Amino acid sequence: MARKRSRGNGSRRPEQGELRLIGGDWRRRVLTFPAVDDVRPTPARVRETLFNWVMPMLPGARCLDLFAGSGVLGLEALSREAASVTFVDQSRPLCRALSDNLQTLGTDRGEVVQADVRRFLAQATTRAMDLIMLDPPFRQDWPEQLIPLLAQNGWAAPGTLVYLEREKEQSLPALPVGWTPHREKTAGQVRYVLIRVECRDGGNQARSA
Repeated sequence: MARKRSRGNGSRRPEQGELRLIGGDWRRRVLTFPAVDDVRPTPARVRETLFNWVMPMLPGARCLDLFAGSGVLGLEALSREAASVTFVDQSRPLCRALSDNLQTLGTDRGEVVQADVRRFLAQATTRAMDLIMLDPPFRQDWPEQLIPLLAQNGWAAPGTLVYLEREKEQSLPALPVGWTPHREKTAGQVRYVLIRVECRDGGNQARSA
């Protein structure tokens, strides 16, 4: 998902957006979602790179798709045999569409949670995720706000991979000790990076990436 650019030209938005899955069991499946909040599915070439990076650990993985929007990242993970994906977004229409798309695909491995992402992550959990996908709206400093919550509240543990998209011109946020950038690329105006959690420090210390 992405909420990265305002149209800014006064053009009328289409009522429906469309996404095409590019890999796994549901390859080439086309799904629709409400065209609200300037949601843009992560481009296919970026998705291809991401899932090439994480494919060895993905079968059986527990995943978290934050700012899920169209749900394309989590759906790609499920298509590639992730055990489960929790989709979190605050938009009721997008969450409803995600639930409908999961039903269309005939899977019960996806859970849709309509919630503010910051409040969701403020809850402690005892079951860390294997893969966390974080694709927030741009230019609102979301990574700086949310990465400490992932570290402090148990969402990430040693072995967790955290995927982050942000503005190309922005550097990575300060990372907790033991969090290491593993892979990084740019595409257009987007910087995307895969971060590996190698140890747990409770989020009390950070270093610049």
